[in-house]
Amino acid sequence: MKVLSVFGVEPLRIGGTETFARELSLQLRDRGWESILCFQSKPPDDVRQFLEAPNVTLEVLEDSIDLNWSAASGLWRILRRHQPEILHLHFTGFLGIYPWLGRLASAKKVFFTDQTSRPEGYVPAAAPGWKKALVRLINLPLDKVTCVSNYGHNCMVTLDVLPGDRYEMIYNSVDRSRVEPDPARATEFRRRYSIPEDRLVVVQVSWIIPEKGIADLLRAAKIVISKNPAVHFVFVGEGANRGQYTNDAEAMGIGDHITWTGLLKDPFGEGVYDVADILCQVSRWEEVFGWVIAEGMAYGKPVVGTRVGGIPEVVADQESGFIVDRGDAAAIADRILTLVENPKLRDDMGKTGAERVKDLFDLRPNVTRLIQLYGIDGNK
Repeated sequence: MKVLSVFGVEPLRIGGTETFARELSLQLRDRGWESILCFQSKPPDDVRQFLEAPNVTLEVLEDSIDLNWSAASGLWRILRRHQPEILHLHFTGFLGIYPWLGRLASAKKVFFTDQTSRPEGYVPAAAPGWKKALVRLINLPLDKVTCVSNYGHNCMVTLDVLPGDRYEMIYNSVDRSRVEPDPARATEFRRRYSIPEDRLVVVQVSWIIPEKGIADLLRAAKIVISKNPAVHFVFVGEGANRGQYTNDAEAMGIGDHITWTGLLKDPFGEGVYDVADILCQVSRWEEVFGWVIAEGMAYGKPVVGTRVGGIPEVVADQESGFIVDRGDAAAIADRILTLVENPKLRDDMGKTGAERVKDLFDLRPNVTRLIQLYGIDGNK
């Protein structure tokens, strides 16, 4: 008995997708099922070792997010080779031939997870009648669409392209078993990136792209640093705009208070959340969830986030952090300075956030819910 999980991403690091895949595989193993994990490329050795288990098979399907003959024929070969009872599609696009291929091959059930962040200012609305009819026909083989936030669930239900009972909300989650705060990792992180010991550290983990509000956070950083030079900003991630933003920071005169780490393979293991005093996620687009926010909260860090998409579901405003309007650099700076100047508030909000993760965003029980949705129940 097998579940084939197709992820339209490259497994370059140990992030939210990879920890989900690993936990799913472990829980399937406990129930006597095999787990086939299919990514867009072969995982590097450290990620491969993280994903490996006796019941796991790794597959590669290049261009799995594209609707083309090569990807479709590649998936067909994987389906015929493994004959899974369940096919689950992640990051592959909502419309396509994959669900039909799954049914034609062997799958008794087909699932899709919506991880889509909507464009800035997106307003949910019902699709026109012709589109509803077309989408319902294309996605006839889908048993369930899982949504990773109430925001995402509302967008899909409002779109009304599938019956409402086809949607299920299960939050993206954090592997709390990997949350082990370690001051030594924080010290090593400062040493590696030459961050002075006397500076508080504000971290954003994201792609370095305009949609993530990088320019807004840089403008906020200039305000913060002008009022309190003992604050340092760390941007963890990579993206096409990194060079431009690096130049912008230098032109603003704050380059010596900014660190760009590039893509890190394992933010948990490399000390990102250990070194952080404050976490930011100041996205401009409608972020469907905010995985790294939940990760930082699991480590007891207060958050400054924007009022977009599902972020207000993750961060309880005034309780586990602050929510501000997108693009409002002055408000972002003000909330950061409030946290910088009040260690007790940072600590209190961090503790509240950690409890919130335990209650809502804990990977193990949320994956158990998914497995029950599959119709797989009980241990072997």
